[in-house]
Amino acid sequence: MSAVFSKDPAEIQAPAVPSFRQAVKLWAKIGLLSFGGPAGQIALMHKELVEERRWIGEQRFLHALNYCMLLPGPEAQQLAIYIGWLLHKTVGGLVAGILFVVPGALVMLVLSSLYALYGDIPFVEALFFGVKATVLAIVIEAVIRIGRRALKNRIMVSIALAAFIAIYALNVPFPLIVLLAGLTGWIGNRIAPAFFSGTSQGKGDVPDIKGAVDLMFERGELTHVKPTRWHAPRILAIWLPIWLGPVLLIWAFTGSASVWTQIGGFFSLMAVVTFGGAYAVLAYVAQAAVESFGWLAPGEMVDGLGLAETTPGPLILVLQFVGYIAAFRHSGALAPLLAGALGALLTLWVTFTPCFLWIFLGAPYIEALRGNRALSAALGAITAAVVGVIMNLALWFGLHVIFGEVRNVGLGMDVPVLASIDWRAALLSCAAMIAILKLKIGMLPTLAGSALAGVLLLAVSG
Repeated sequence: MSAVFSKDPAEIQAPAVPSFRQAVKLWAKIGLLSFGGPAGQIALMHKELVEERRWIGEQRFLHALNYCMLLPGPEAQQLAIYIGWLLHKTVGGLVAGILFVVPGALVMLVLSSLYALYGDIPFVEALFFGVKATVLAIVIEAVIRIGRRALKNRIMVSIALAAFIAIYALNVPFPLIVLLAGLTGWIGNRIAPAFFSGTSQGKGDVPDIKGAVDLMFERGELTHVKPTRWHAPRILAIWLPIWLGPVLLIWAFTGSASVWTQIGGFFSLMAVVTFGGAYAVLAYVAQAAVESFGWLAPGEMVDGLGLAETTPGPLILVLQFVGYIAAFRHSGALAPLLAGALGALLTLWVTFTPCFLWIFLGAPYIEALRGNRALSAALGAITAAVVGVIMNLALWFGLHVIFGEVRNVGLGMDVPVLASIDWRAALLSCAAMIAILKLKIGMLPTLAGSALAGVLLLAVSG
């Protein structure tokens, strides 16, 4: 923890209100350095915004994060939008959210193009053979990391296991799982608050050193955060057409069967149901992209996540890869590279535009609900359910990385054909898990090492 928290709050000089230019520079820096998934991105923002610059206080930062974790979509980007909005109104939120995504989106566009053109070359295939092993280790590490934070008691463990069984064995829709978990937390807070309180982040164990935003609140300068009678209708009237207008136009001009309408409609739906971030929804996206639409092969979804892990920005950028490959392979009269770029752009639009809607619509009301225990309890239960959903994702990846064949035994459950095990994939996956979980080697070095090991192993084994 930064030394700023070791001082007496009375001895700390009041922080200066950042200018808009200073904020733009910082959001650009965060966008370029936001590797490591949501945990790393949130830690980076905490370091820059709370500890070093003190633009926002600890408890207000955590309160904003709690709200963003309740929303569909990437919580780290939404947190940037929220804080940007607090500091510099709507334009501040727009700049923060856009700069958080653009660097990674540009890198992902280049990587997707290279994959589409050269992904079937043996050397490139060997590289991705190793990358898949690390992706499996990363997802398992995410289960452990989130589980340690969320599963504080047997009730939370039970919610996680119920969510895993529901999505794996019973094929319950993911949005329904989230809804039921939130309802369980809300009701549980009324019946047995001891089991449901304190499961979210922020327990008051860190002194709440006031930031520039908190002092602006006290001086009455942040009038834009107070909800008005017309706030919700005005935001909906502006942002719903911005989000869905292009999708409706594409449907009107190309028809419901076109790949463009499918991309716009499917990822607009994903923007509403992607609670828990990229890891939680990837199994559902992979199933639809592979089985329903036929855009990708099973292993290619893992390749896409591997690419997303190497770029800055939210991991949900893996959806950009899916949109690119879908349009590239169904380009029609367009050049495949142009079609892929347009598919990626459409995916980005319908994935990230709703994030601005959720924040601009709900943030004023959430600021008025600081300290609400029912909200924290619902968050804790949802986070516990997300652990179970990510467990399902880890199982899905493991089946498709280590085994050549899986078979369905009913109700959507896939089990491996044991005779189809690929010992090379199993060996690389074990090595990657040891590197990340035991030796604490970073994600990027492990990805690079696994890719190289995959090339060598396939060369030796033929």
